[in-house]
Parts: sequence; C-alpha cells; structure tokens
Amino acid sequence: MVELRRLRALSARAGSDPLLVQAAGGNTSLKDQGIMWIKASGTWLKDAAARDIFVPLDHTAIMQGLASNDPACESCTAFVRTDLNSTGLRPSIETTVHALMPQRVVVHVHCVNTIAWAIRADAGQRLAGRLKDFDWAFIPYARPGLPLAGAIQSRMREGVDVLVLGNHGLAVAADSVEEAETLLDKVVAAVTRPVRAASKVDRAALEKLSAGTPYKPAEMDATHALATDPLALKRGQHKVFYPDHVVFLGVGVATSFEGNPPLVAIPGVGVLIREDAKPAIEPMGRCLADVMRRVEEDDPLVALTDDDVGRLVNWDAEKYRQTLKV
Repeated sequence: MVELRRLRALSARAGSDPLLVQAAGGNTSLKDQGIMWIKASGTWLKDAAARDIFVPLDHTAIMQGLASNDPACESCTAFVRTDLNSTGLRPSIETTVHALMPQRVVVHVHCVNTIAWAIRADAGQRLAGRLKDFDWAFIPYARPGLPLAGAIQSRMREGVDVLVLGNHGLAVAADSVEEAETLLDKVVAAVTRPVRAASKVDRAALEKLSAGTPYKPAEMDATHALATDPLALKRGQHKVFYPDHVVFLGVGVATSFEGNPPLVAIPGVGVLIREDAKPAIEPMGRCLADVMRRVEEDDPLVALTDDDVGRLVNWDAEKYRQTLKV
C-alpha cells in the first residue's frame, strides 16, 4: 500500500527527531478500507522504515465500541485484525485517540515545544494567537487511553485537525500523509519557543564521578542540560509534567546514586545513566531537559497530581509496555 509506505517514511523521520519523539513515545496511523493501521505499543517510530511496527484494527468495531462504552476500548486488542497482524504486537495505548479523528492519517508526537506550552496553566490562552490560522482544539490533561478519548470527544468540532493535548503533546490529522506532514511542520513552527543555550559538558568530571560505579555519562550533550541549566532541575526535580516522564524516570529526577535510579542528574555537572538502563532512559532525560530549557522562571506550570501519577503507573497498558525492552 503506497500510503502506508509513505506513513512509514514520515514516522521514521519524526521518530528520529528528539524534539518531536523520544524513544517509544508518539504514534501514527492510517485508515484504509475499514482498517486502521497504527503503531504498535512499545515500538519506536524511528524504526518504521526498517521493520514492521504497525498493527491493523477494525476501525468500525472500535467506533461502535466507543459509542457503547465497551471496556474493550481500553486496550483495543479485541479489535485487532489477527488475520493481518503478522507481528502479533499490541496496538498503541492511544488507539482510541486516532480512531476518533475522522481524517485518514493521524500523527501524534511528544513535541518538546508543544509540551513547553501544554504544561502551563494558561496554555489555551497563550496558544490562541500562535494557532489562530489553524482549526485546533486544546484538550485538558486526561490519562492516555479511554479518558483522553473521552476528553477529545467532548471538545471536538467538525473540521478540527490539530489537537494540543494538555501535559502531553500534539496530534495533527489530514487525509493524506503528505498533507499531515505539511501540517505537522507548520504547527511545530508556530509553537516553537526560544531555548536557552546549554552549558559545555565537563565529561572528564563526569568520568571521575562515575568511576567505580555502574553509571556512565549520558551520550547526548543536550541531556546534560537537565543538570546544568539553571531552571531545569529547579522546575523538574520533584514534579512530573507529562506521562512518559513518570513511566520511564519515576517521580522527579534523582540527584544521587541512592536507590540505584536509572538516571542521575549531578547539579551543575551533568547527567549519568545506569549502564543497564533501558534504551528509553536517556531520550526521556533529554526530553525533560529540552522542555525545561524552553520554560521561564515565572511560567505558571501545572504538574500531574499524585492521582494522575497513580493512574499511569497502575495502568495495565503501561505495565505491558514496561515489560518490553524499550
């Protein structure tokens, strides 16, 4: 299918840009002849061109399930077209979001610039001017899955093709991959925020600190800004602002080796990653650094509540994703 090949190419491009997608985050989909192809849970969009990461589902059955409040819509595994699902993978945890948007192609990314706006208490108002030329809607935070689908249903209007998801990210939709890619680029350009320059990394100091420990310096220079940027730790150390942070890094950011955390931010020096940490750990640490470098001292940020965090870590779909080597 030509359009699915194009979606794979777009997915790989978006998944290779750390300002759009980090690790297994984000997802894309295509509706074609009653089947919705969507990225599998726990897979990385950057791999879309090299391996089969899409799961086929019966789109009509999902919509009927949503209309009748069928609990099967929580995981959507019941709607997988097993006759076409050669990989045996499970569909994205955000399948219902894609199903609800009527356009053929949906691209959902954890755009760093979007998140830097979406974690503000006044996100909707502040984005109104930047997105005035788009048919968009702001969706207040809801746990991914059915709660988010319900929040979208309550705010959708005919013609909306851009969603800013509070404390989460961005979704754009169109009737072709080419149109979706163009729309994504335009929206990202419109919401781009100034970014503070990152300090030079003292890798020699990090090597000395980590000597004899199961830790090593983070590979990407941008990750170290989590420890060296003047606001990154101050704003992000003790709170969680979006789902993938708590899922992969836990609550807040560790600043010592106590408890053997997967990532440690040494204030003023840099970031160390545990040698046996999952591949997603550093991209998620960099994401937090990238978001916080776009946040100002007086920005009115809204963190996830303890209840929000509890719903995420105890969610079966996230428990499944954690069993994968992502």
